[in-house]
Amino acid sequence: MLDYPALRALAAVVRTGSFERAAGDLHVTPSAVSQRVRQLEERVGAVLVERGQPCRATETGARLCRHMEQIGLLEADLFRHLPNGAGEEAGAPRVTLPVATSADSLGTWFLKAAARFSNETGHLLDMAVDDQDHTAEWLRRGRVLAAVTALARPVQGCRSLPLGSLRYLATASPEFAARHFTEGVTPRALASAPALTFNQKDRLQADWLKRAFGRDLAHPTHWLPSTQGFVEAALLGMGWGLNPVQLVEGHLKAGRLVELMPGATLDVPLHWQVSRLGAEPLQPLTRAVLEVARSELMPPE
Repeated sequence: MLDYPALRALAAVVRTGSFERAAGDLHVTPSAVSQRVRQLEERVGAVLVERGQPCRATETGARLCRHMEQIGLLEADLFRHLPNGAGEEAGAPRVTLPVATSADSLGTWFLKAAARFSNETGHLLDMAVDDQDHTAEWLRRGRVLAAVTALARPVQGCRSLPLGSLRYLATASPEFAARHFTEGVTPRALASAPALTFNQKDRLQADWLKRAFGRDLAHPTHWLPSTQGFVEAALLGMGWGLNPVQLVEGHLKAGRLVELMPGATLDVPLHWQVSRLGAEPLQPLTRAVLEVARSELMPPE
C-alpha cells in the first residue's frame, strides 16, 4: 500500500514548486517533506521530483500526483455525504484538479465553465494551456485529469465527448487591408503581408490559407503567444490573423476590423476528454463544460 502522507508531501512539492513552501502548507519542517519524498522514491524505485527552481514532477511523479488528486476527489465527495456535518469536522481537504485547454478556449468560453464548477464545488483548478492539437498529450502522460482537445478519438483510459466547434475569422484592421490588399486577398499579396502566429504549434493561419486557396502558401509572420494580443495586434495594424469570432465580432460591427475574405470561416471541432478513473467525481466539471460549450460554440456535426 502506498504511503499517503508521503504522497501528500510529493503533491505539495509539485504544486508549490519547492520543499519549503510545501512544508508550510503541510505544517511540517522542510526536512520532513524531503524525507517523505525520498522514502517514496525508494519505495517506487524512481526519481519523482526534479529538484530545481521550481521543482517539477517527473513522469512517474506526475502520475502519482494525479492518483493523489483522484483520492482527494473521492474523499471530498465522501465528506459531503457524512452525517451531521462530520465531513467538516474531519477537515475535508481542498482539492486541486489539473486540466488542460487551449489559450483560445480559455480566452473565450472555458473560463465560464471553470468558474461555474469552482463556485459550485469549492474545488481549485490547475489549468495548463497548450495548442488544442496537443492537449491530449497531457492526458497521455497522466499530467491532467481532463482536457479540451481537437482529438476526437479517446485517449487510452479516457472518455471523449463532442463540444462543438470554435469558429475563427481571418481579420485585419481596415488600414492594414487597404495597405496590403489593394488588388484583393491574393497569394501574391499574402506573400508579403505579415501574419500573426501564436507559436510554432499554431497551424490556424496555414490551415485557413490552404482551405481558401487549395495549397500551402508561404507568408511572413509575427510570433505572438497571446490570445488577447492577437486581437490588439490586428487592431494596431501589425498583421492579419485567425481570431475566435467571440473576440472580434464587436470590432467587426464597429468597423475597427474587417474580414479578409467574408464568409471564409475556419471551424475547429473540440472535444472534452476526461479520465475514466475520475469521470464520476469530475461530473460537475463535465456538466459545466458541456453546458457552456453548448451556448458558446458552433453545434457539433
